Amino acid sequence: MQLKIMPKKKQKHLSAGGVPLILFLCQMISALDVPLDPKLLHDLVQPPTITHQSPKDYIIDPRENIVIQCEAKGKPPPSFSWTRNGTHFDIDKDPLVTMKPGSGTLVINIMSEGKAETYEGVYQCTARNERGAAVSNNIVVRPSRSPLWTKERLEPIILRNGQSLVLPCRPPIGLPPAIIFWMDNSFQRLPQSERVSQGLNGDLYFSNVLPEDTREDYICYARFNHTQTIQQKQPISLKVISVDELNDTIAANLSDTEFYGAKSSKERPPTFLTPEGNESHKEELRGNVLSLECIAEGLPTPIIYWIKEDGTLPANRTFYRNFKKTLQITHVSEADSGNYQCIAKNALGAVHHTISVTVKAAPYWIVAPQNLVLSPGENGTLICRANGNPKPRISWLTNGVPIEIALDDPSRKIDGDTIIFSNVQESSSAVYQCNASNKYGYLLANAFVNVLAEPPRILTPANTLYQVIANRPALLDCAFFGSPMPAIEWFKGTKGSALHEDIYVLHDNGTLEIPVAQKDSTGTYTCVARNKLGMAKNEVHLEIKDPTRIIKQPEYAVVQRGSKVSFECRVKHDHTLIPTIMWLKDNGELPNDERFSTDKDHLVVSDVKDDDGGTYTCTANTTLDSASASALLRVVAPTPTPAPIYDVPNPPFDLELTNQLDKSVQLTWTPGDDNNSPITKFIIEYEDAMHDAGLWHHQAEVSGTQTTAQLKLSPYVNYSFRVMAENSIGRSMPSEASEQYLTKAAEPDQNPTAVEGLGTEPDNLVITWKPLNGFQSNGPGLQYKVSWRQKDGDDEWTSVVVANVSKYIVSGTPTFVPYLIKVQALNDVGFAPEPAAVMGHSGEDLPMVAPGNVHVNVVNSTLAEVHWDPVPPKSVRGHLQGYRIYYWKTQSSSKRNRRHIEKKILTFQGTKTHGMLPGLQPYSHYALNVRVVNGKGEGPASTDRGFHTPEGVPSAPSSLKIVNPTLDSLTLEWDPPSHPNGILTEYILKYQPINSTHELGPLVDLKIPANKTRWTLKNLNFSTRYKFYFYAQTSVGSGSQITEEAITTVDEAGIPPPDVGAGKAMASRQVDIATQGWFIGLMCAVALLILILLIVCFIRRNKGGKYPVKEKEDAHADPEIQPMKEDDGTFGEYSDAEDHKPLKKGSRTPSDRTVKKEDSDDSLVDYGEGVNGQFNEDGSFIGQYSGKKEKEPAEGNESSEAPSPVNAMNSLV
Repeated sequence: MQLKIMPKKKQKHLSAGGVPLILFLCQMISALDVPLDPKLLHDLVQPPTITHQSPKDYIIDPRENIVIQCEAKGKPPPSFSWTRNGTHFDIDKDPLVTMKPGSGTLVINIMSEGKAETYEGVYQCTARNERGAAVSNNIVVRPSRSPLWTKERLEPIILRNGQSLVLPCRPPIGLPPAIIFWMDNSFQRLPQSERVSQGLNGDLYFSNVLPEDTREDYICYARFNHTQTIQQKQPISLKVISVDELNDTIAANLSDTEFYGAKSSKERPPTFLTPEGNESHKEELRGNVLSLECIAEGLPTPIIYWIKEDGTLPANRTFYRNFKKTLQITHVSEADSGNYQCIAKNALGAVHHTISVTVKAAPYWIVAPQNLVLSPGENGTLICRANGNPKPRISWLTNGVPIEIALDDPSRKIDGDTIIFSNVQESSSAVYQCNASNKYGYLLANAFVNVLAEPPRILTPANTLYQVIANRPALLDCAFFGSPMPAIEWFKGTKGSALHEDIYVLHDNGTLEIPVAQKDSTGTYTCVARNKLGMAKNEVHLEIKDPTRIIKQPEYAVVQRGSKVSFECRVKHDHTLIPTIMWLKDNGELPNDERFSTDKDHLVVSDVKDDDGGTYTCTANTTLDSASASALLRVVAPTPTPAPIYDVPNPPFDLELTNQLDKSVQLTWTPGDDNNSPITKFIIEYEDAMHDAGLWHHQAEVSGTQTTAQLKLSPYVNYSFRVMAENSIGRSMPSEASEQYLTKAAEPDQNPTAVEGLGTEPDNLVITWKPLNGFQSNGPGLQYKVSWRQKDGDDEWTSVVVANVSKYIVSGTPTFVPYLIKVQALNDVGFAPEPAAVMGHSGEDLPMVAPGNVHVNVVNSTLAEVHWDPVPPKSVRGHLQGYRIYYWKTQSSSKRNRRHIEKKILTFQGTKTHGMLPGLQPYSHYALNVRVVNGKGEGPASTDRGFHTPEGVPSAPSSLKIVNPTLDSLTLEWDPPSHPNGILTEYILKYQPINSTHELGPLVDLKIPANKTRWTLKNLNFSTRYKFYFYAQTSVGSGSQITEEAITTVDEAGIPPPDVGAGKAMASRQVDIATQGWFIGLMCAVALLILILLIVCFIRRNKGGKYPVKEKEDAHADPEIQPMKEDDGTFGEYSDAEDHKPLKKGSRTPSDRTVKKEDSDDSLVDYGEGVNGQFNEDGSFIGQYSGKKEKEPAEGNESSEAPSPVNAMNSLV
């Protein structure tokens, strides 16, 4: 169905006329509008139309030339004339008046001569051509006036504190009225408050005066904006007197104290300064601002409240000014009429005043008359409907003449506010004026009737391109003209598919509207206009664009002063539109400060200051749409900055597939937050929901700066994609999967790989290959064409088609014959490209011939070289893999090891005819044979060949033990080498002593016969550590050595020295001496001697005698620092003279020379072996355990080493 726009029938409010009038109106059709198209207007005849005129009340500046505007259009161009005060104004007779060329605008040159007052009056312009005449409004021209104040003498005003006051302004009456304000001599506005304020009439009201109101320069100013002048009233002096000042004045000048009173003005309830009385009346015109004022006096200062009786104040149009003393209601209408009440209230009472408001109305349009363009014989109407209070009177004029006295036209009929036209002719063309007036003003409108006969014209340029954002309305213009009015039809596409009413909206002006444009709305649209005189058509084009969206909005931020903040604003837009990113602060431009920097997606503010706080808005604008988002920045005081949190990126989002082709698609995405580590790359993976659902495969990688990727696709795959981001921390979680995209099926573009032909039996050929996966199949019905033929024959190819398998077996083939093989993929669409042939072989069999001429060359005691002759290639009967040598040791030449040794195998790859046998046992007899090897196995063995290895060096002796240590001897026992590798000739023993500083002494060599396994060393030093080196020899040389350490004993009893842990042999024979009887007896003897010594010391001290310790005390001032010496039997305090370390705990005798219990009760047995001890002066043992062996002293008498228990005992003897 085609959509058509047909002329609509007009309706009209019917008067009390008869039925014929009703029937006539039902048949009327609407008139044409003439579009303001320059080409059209150039061709069409048109009555005049006023396009510009001066205001009705035109106040001029008397210092400038007078310009009265009147502009009009028409075809042919109109001529202009003027009336002044109702009579013709002949501008040719006044040299000061000129009219602009091609215009009706008057210019009156009063700057050279003349006065503005001379040209005051009411002017009206008429524009006329052959089709009619249009007239302007009545323009009242008046010069502005800014008169001076009349001279007056103003007496100073003296008031008591708290009285009320009104300072009158009474400005001179100017044109237009002046703007009033109060200032002082310094041109500073006087402060106003709830107590002091200026009224609407310009007077200054004081609800009560205070002493600080005293001043001599209350000046009222009147500003006349039109002439840019300010007039000033004489200053008014005001003095406010306090009670004390008032009494002093009375005492000095008056005798009547009752006149002023002894006190200041008392507090009083409010009374109104303006308006007066309890009621008043206010009249205002519709559409103006209604201003109601109530100013009250009182002490304390009253507060003003407003209410409307029987109603509420309009919320959106009510405003309070002047500290709520003035109520303003904007755009008043008749509904705002009523009683308004102001209430003044303070602590002592309240007072009310009621203002009765009446809203009148100058005329305003209900239906203004519109131009009519009719065809000959058509009908039409002009309607002029206005309203007002009081109701306006409607009058008609034609071509500027009252219609009652104009020439009669049979085609028109007047019915009140409507003119009805029927069967018009070209002579019916005219301009009609409608005048609606009442006491408050008038309205004047021109509307022409133009009778034309024109075929359709389409004024919209051909091939206009419209670009619209998706999901928004699209409006396709088809501006047209014709008389009679054409009918409009719309078509889409080159095939002329019709548009349907349920999807499209067609407007009377020919515009086609698509309420919700979608991607499929893109295309070419054709507009066709027809009337009885002809037809016209025009094509336009529509493109639908993706909307601009902010997908990463700036976020609310709280930052510290002096730090840096970044707002991100990431925009997604149609790829054909280039957005412009603009940043605003508090809806204004960014500060002109280098601290603010912007790039593609970010706004960065460095060194943030307090005044940087506010709302930051990102706006993205394209030629078609815009998007914006805002975030608040709050600046706080600096605090310790926490370390930034670094993490893997957030996953990308908003994946979209575009440019979808058979083998490629474009993927776009939006990166997630990088979490303080820049994104280095994006990884794209795909899922094949058809073949490998749930498995994701690598597709591509792109740079971290890209957000799009062109992806190559395979046929017959149901793709979906996901993206991961990677930074220096790691890889993000995957994004949500994109929408699925199924590519079309195609023939395979590749063949199976890893094609091989290997026989498993001597009479078959097994052809194998790696099959294509579902992703590689490119379509349904995947199969394989397997082809083969002998390489060296002239046979044709044998082929077979098999299902989707990976193996095919060819039977009945000759043994190990080369074949050419091909495997080609195919599916329901077709074949893959022709594959290349690969060579295979039928099955192998065991070799038939053994290698010949096998001989051995012995290189050394552990290495031999074997040589053999190759077998004939045909006897291999398979792939020659190499030669395999079996070798084994038959028996040792020393006949000491006759046990059987398993055979060893060495394989030599390829066609080698010699090989080395490493790792042979020296001084041994070996045998070997050689066999050829193919894929099936080994051939027969060659004849065994024997060979003998020469002697080598022996291995180390199997063991070495030191037994039976004495004061000057040690006995060594050993086991021979496990591998003598020949005939042993002797053993070599080397040893050397080790002193207490671990220094090695001179080395002693000793040769021992090969048949010995035990040897005793004599004349050794007692209590000395020795290190031994022991090895065996053959005629070839010395073998590996074995080492050991041991210590000779102290005496025949076998008491070891303190350090007994060095020798491994001795350690195995050592016993715990603390449990031996001789050691217990020795310790008891030592304890007994100490006890006897204590008793002797005690007796000699009591007798006053001296003993060695006492002698030392006499000879030295401080006996505690003297060392103990073994040669004189004296006891001193131990001190390390080398490093001056502090004395150990327990090493000093108390100052009172008493012996502590823990000192005297110590037993030598408690310390065991390896104890370093020392004695106090009282003979108690204060030894302290130490596991460290100290160095020997340079001199033996004064040792830095604590004595052993044995040495301690010797020192007491």
